[in-house]
This record gives sequence, structure tokens and C-alpha cells, in this order.
Amino acid sequence: MIKNLFSSLRAKLKGSPLVIREIIYGLMLHEMDLEMKKEKGHLDNLFMLAIFGDLIGLPLLPPYYSLRLLPHIIPSLETWKRRVLREKDLTDFVAHDL
Repeated sequence: MIKNLFSSLRAKLKGSPLVIREIIYGLMLHEMDLEMKKEKGHLDNLFMLAIFGDLIGLPLLPPYYSLRLLPHIIPSLETWKRRVLREKDLTDFVAHDL
């Protein structure tokens, strides 16, 4: 009986470093990680707007530079256009800050 209790306790404590690591990550780094991902998304949008703004009606750079970068950007081009041209209202901006 006591041997079973100790073996079950030992089995629970084997996974504890992972649990402790996840708790510390959640307490200290999770919010910073989310903010960094959000900032990366904003910078990606700004870069795409500067390079390929003519696709949505805002030409900023000559097409020569855009065409040189086009092969590298093709995979994310459609999702960027959908994200930038999506209708937004005031609740979209407020919801992110809550």
C-alpha cells in the first residue's frame, strides 16, 4: 500500500520540471511573447505596404524593387491583402487591448 503510494508520487514528480517550466513561462514570458508576435505582424504589414502598396492602390516604391522581391513574398501575399483590406471598426482596436 505504502509502496504504491510512493511509486505514484514519484511518477507525478517526474513530470514536474515540465509543469514548473510551463508555469514560469506563463507567469513571466507569455504576455511578452504575445506582444512580440503582434509587433512582428505590424512590422510585416508595414514592410508589405511599403513594397507592394501598389497592389492595394498605394504606390510608394518603383516597381523594379517590388519585382525583385516578389518571388520571396508570393506565399504570404494573398493573406496580407486579405488582412489589410479587411473591414475594421472601433471594436477591433478595443478588443486587442483588453
